[in-house]
Amino acid sequence: MINLEWYRIFLHTAKCRNLTKAAQELHITQPSVSYAIKQMEEAVGLKLFHRQSKGVELTEEGRTLFDYVEQSFAMLDSGQKHLLNLKQLHQGEIRIGASDSLIKHLLLPQLNAYHKQYPGIRIRLSHGKTGDITRRLKEGDIDCAIVHLPIEDSDLTIHTLATLEDCFVVGEDFREWTNRSISTKELAELPLIFLSPGSSTRVSIEKWFAAQGFAVNPDIELGNIDLLAEFARLGYGVAFISRSFIQDELRSGTLFELTLEEPLPPRSIGLAVRRDMKLSVAAEGFVQILHR
Repeated sequence: MINLEWYRIFLHTAKCRNLTKAAQELHITQPSVSYAIKQMEEAVGLKLFHRQSKGVELTEEGRTLFDYVEQSFAMLDSGQKHLLNLKQLHQGEIRIGASDSLIKHLLLPQLNAYHKQYPGIRIRLSHGKTGDITRRLKEGDIDCAIVHLPIEDSDLTIHTLATLEDCFVVGEDFREWTNRSISTKELAELPLIFLSPGSSTRVSIEKWFAAQGFAVNPDIELGNIDLLAEFARLGYGVAFISRSFIQDELRSGTLFELTLEEPLPPRSIGLAVRRDMKLSVAAEGFVQILHR
């Protein structure tokens, strides 16, 4: 097998057409260059240089090899430059998964900060319910996921990022219900507006009702937080939403929060990554921003 360093010496010698000049460029001795060329010629069984009084000239076989060696070292040099750009976060890619509501209300400000700091990094964002996002993470389709907790999975490492406080809100048509605390039984009899089945938010509120002996059947099921808030504002019923997602509506008086006799438990949001995989440099940079 030919030593890679022999190829480097061959390339410099071919370009310099002189053993001494090649040695100077490589910061080695002229005998070392001569020995490497001799060893290489013996290994391939062909003469690669014509030895002349003023230097060396490639043979026909040497010229054929030169084209391949030059391209190979150019590719290696490009590869090293690309790795440096990845290390310095000038280039790269990060693949993130989260639900639509978490993307808009929790993730977007962090993504903006990351994109401003590292504009050369390509951000690939996919949405879905926590179960779908977790599956894609384990299959290697995404690097990290922002998910509703709890999640019990030995294949994943979970870091808690934030706590969500949920609430029930209504529009002007149901505002009289905000004048006093209401029971879970009364709440269950009102027209309810929930996220679609299977979402972590939907599962959590169904468990809350079930723990108190109620099986609820919502009047309206929707796919995102904005629609929940809008239908509640228009008077279609009582929407179950995380309070932090509707701060503007509560402040402006377009939505009103119900006071419950039985308080809702807080929920947590976490960052999930695969336990057996090291994050890319780009993904590590984003995780650091999330933790800050």
